[in-house]
Amino acid sequence: MSLSREVGSAAGGDTQSELARLVERLDNLLERLAAAEAEWSEQIGATAPEYRSSARNLAHNWAIREIDLRDVQQRLAHFGLSSLGRSEPHVEATLRLVRSALLAMLDDSWCPPAPSAIGPEEGRELLAARTAALLGPVPVSRETRIMVTLPSEAAADADLVERLVRRGMDVARINCAHDDPAAWRAMAEHVRAANVKAARRCLIAMDLAGPKVRTGPITPGPAVVKLRPHRDALGHVVAPVRAWFTAADRMIPAVAPDMTTVPVTAAWLARRRVGDGLRVRDTRGAKRTLRLTDVADGGAVACSDRTVYLATGTVVRVDGCDDPTEIGALPRREQYLVVRPGDTLSVVRDCTPVPPDAGRIGCTLPEVFGSARAGDRILFDDGRIGATITAVTPDALQVRIDRAAQTGSALRAGKGINVPDTALSVSALTDKDVDDLATAVDIADLVEMSFVQDPVDVLRLHDALDRRGGHHVGIVLKIETRRAFERLPDLLASAMRRPTVGVMIARGDLAVEVGYQRLAEVQEEILWLCEAAHLPVIWATQVLEQLATSGLPSRAEISDAAMGERAECVMLNKGAHIEDAVVVLDDILSRMAEHHFKENALLPQLHSWYPVECSGSPK
Repeated sequence: MSLSREVGSAAGGDTQSELARLVERLDNLLERLAAAEAEWSEQIGATAPEYRSSARNLAHNWAIREIDLRDVQQRLAHFGLSSLGRSEPHVEATLRLVRSALLAMLDDSWCPPAPSAIGPEEGRELLAARTAALLGPVPVSRETRIMVTLPSEAAADADLVERLVRRGMDVARINCAHDDPAAWRAMAEHVRAANVKAARRCLIAMDLAGPKVRTGPITPGPAVVKLRPHRDALGHVVAPVRAWFTAADRMIPAVAPDMTTVPVTAAWLARRRVGDGLRVRDTRGAKRTLRLTDVADGGAVACSDRTVYLATGTVVRVDGCDDPTEIGALPRREQYLVVRPGDTLSVVRDCTPVPPDAGRIGCTLPEVFGSARAGDRILFDDGRIGATITAVTPDALQVRIDRAAQTGSALRAGKGINVPDTALSVSALTDKDVDDLATAVDIADLVEMSFVQDPVDVLRLHDALDRRGGHHVGIVLKIETRRAFERLPDLLASAMRRPTVGVMIARGDLAVEVGYQRLAEVQEEILWLCEAAHLPVIWATQVLEQLATSGLPSRAEISDAAMGERAECVMLNKGAHIEDAVVVLDDILSRMAEHHFKENALLPQLHSWYPVECSGSPK
């Protein structure tokens, strides 16, 4: 039996006709590649020479993903041929190889494929080389790198940084939205020192803050603390409340994390002894007594089995002696607005602090008021509160709350605002970012660009780095808005004008922008597109977050961390248990490296990306 008849028996139907139809389908796909190169010729020609072939392959991938390939995948699979599911790194080569195999099955001859933009092996090699250039060498037991956001303490705690490096941190991330250049430089010095001690190479990434849109300030509440004992379900006290009285002029940290700190004068504190009874009339006028159970250098522990409200200036008296004092300055309590479905709220340009019952809140980005339109969505606090803009004036947006808790959701100061339907006319590179680049070119191996939306944003970053001699600094584009996702091919083409480029899937803001229901689909499409361009991807936001903060992971986040193995790097955020999170992630990625390299996938039609105008230089 001939090969074609043998396959025909397995596949059923007229084998010769089916093979001929498949050849015709592949010819149509190859024609689409040539048309795509012509359509993307300007962007391809503008890329750096070493990225030119990758840019062509990126256009090829876009061309075949403009149609639904699931039917042809299934038909090819019947003949034991490639289903095109792993063609992203070498689209043209895959199509030509499969076409040649089909022709051989038709007439027992082999037709060698013509030269392609990227060969089957070359695509993987390019990605590996570019990942090493951007994110450092391949770790010993895994291929996926681990990035860790350094906490502020890393500026003063060199041992913490060394432990993170030894446990598997491959890239230390410095968030420029926090701390200052002096702290950033101290963190970088600790990373470099840890590299020497641990005999590892950990790179440094600096995350530029970008034009984050946040809620304005709210008037703070009274300077008062509530001391409350622990009670059982029946209201019985099972453990007294403990407070840490310490000298106001040097504020020694509490001996236990569950203690509230209460400042008093150092001289009064020096005269206290274990067993002293402290009498107060609290903010409600209630008489309360606290008993000192421990006195140490710089502080004393006071206990009570009743609830006590203490405020700045509350008088504290001592049983048996005339030795009163006043409580020093306490932090003012944070206040917030409460919103419910159906409520109306004014989002205003004026960022003067507002009382919690004002019915309005400020917005830190003035450009919102010139770009938003009635009917646009507006989301607050990572999408926890959803609303619709009903009216727009030069200084205010009137919004209707659509999604919030029925009992009321708290809207606090400094929370993120997302306007996914609004095209903001604002540069992703702020004046602060430009200033921060002066430090980045000195200490960083790569910079992460936040809230990039337009190819011109990328070109502005290129120009700013070049003017500061930052040719050696790699660039990571953070994809965290719907507009960035929709323009991703153009953003990549612009970024590839420089030799060291990567992408971060910033899943927090991205989920808010595109909708949580679409996040899984969107992150898959970003992974596919970046593989077609042979660019490394960083899988970020909320990876092992519960483990990092509480010490106990959830089942879902373990699975999520394992999925991150398909990216070239996985990012962890800071937390009290970040060291444990690094160890766990290292183990997960090492195990997954034995089972997967990226992922086989079906190829439905994509509707996300189209070429747009891109100027050759920043404005």
